[in-house]
Amino acid sequence: RQHIAGLLVSEKPKEESNYILVTNTLDALQKLTAYHRKQFSIPVIAITGSNGKTIVKEYINHLLKDKFAICRSPKSYNSQVGVPLSILGINEKHNLGIFEAGISQMHEMDKLQKIIQPTIGILSNIGSAHDEGFSSVAEKIKEKLKLFISVNVLILNKNKTICAFINPKIKQFSWCSDDKSADVFITKKNI
Repeated sequence: RQHIAGLLVSEKPKEESNYILVTNTLDALQKLTAYHRKQFSIPVIAITGSNGKTIVKEYINHLLKDKFAICRSPKSYNSQVGVPLSILGINEKHNLGIFEAGISQMHEMDKLQKIIQPTIGILSNIGSAHDEGFSSVAEKIKEKLKLFISVNVLILNKNKTICAFINPKIKQFSWCSDDKSADVFITKKNI
């Protein structure tokens, strides 16, 4: 059971309580969380893509949970509200963060990048989910890649369309089943 120390509100509450009055509660929550994240210099893995974010996060957590004290997004907390709520869970006992970031329209990823401040990026895929929020696939790819502007390494399925938009200064680790220049080339063998 958690104790509520105060409220972040855009209107003064009727009941007596501790509160911080702000113009925009979402903006204030995101800025507060970005400040909180800066207090910790732990490695943080950020995962985005059209789908597969939660399963990738949970699989990484399963693989690393015995070696690291991990703070991660609960369930599928990957929205403009869910990401800040996840990041606020980081405390001094954690030495790794794993968070997912989902977007449905332009200009959302800039905010999530500032909140998560990832050091390692994983791009699961680019599919048709939330296509209505973008004017083109290229626009969607560019928006999702904003999450990785300052990562030490970006892990992804090598794809010429996506790779064309990645800043060449970002170190990449790729896998692929149809491009032998990938770091890991996957083949299928029928037995």
